[in-house]
Amino acid sequence: QVQLVESGGGLVQPGGSLRLSCAASGFTFSRYVMRWYRQAPGKERAFIAAIATTFSDTTYSNIAKGRFTISRDNAKNTVYLRMNNLKPEDTAVYYCNTYIGLDFWGQGTQVTVSS
Repeated sequence: QVQLVESGGGLVQPGGSLRLSCAASGFTFSRYVMRWYRQAPGKERAFIAAIATTFSDTTYSNIAKGRFTISRDNAKNTVYLRMNNLKPEDTAVYYCNTYIGLDFWGQGTQVTVSS
């Protein structure tokens, strides 16, 4: 069974940093693109970043550019999202995603940016 479990969220001050993790199981992790999304209350789920299976090819939305970096460790079946210079508007639930015939999502991890 495909399972994605996010962790690493929490409360952080503006300008702070967090590294989110997504532990994957139930599929051959190294064969699939991994993605991060976020969703704030009352907002649509928004794409943040994706990382391919080879050569660490990455794609970022404007949300991420200059502040967030996606990476993966295939030996650990884990994808990461490093977030720097966090702003209050980054407050959201952050989700890990992969597509294996259909979309699979983790339960999400809450990030709150507040002073």
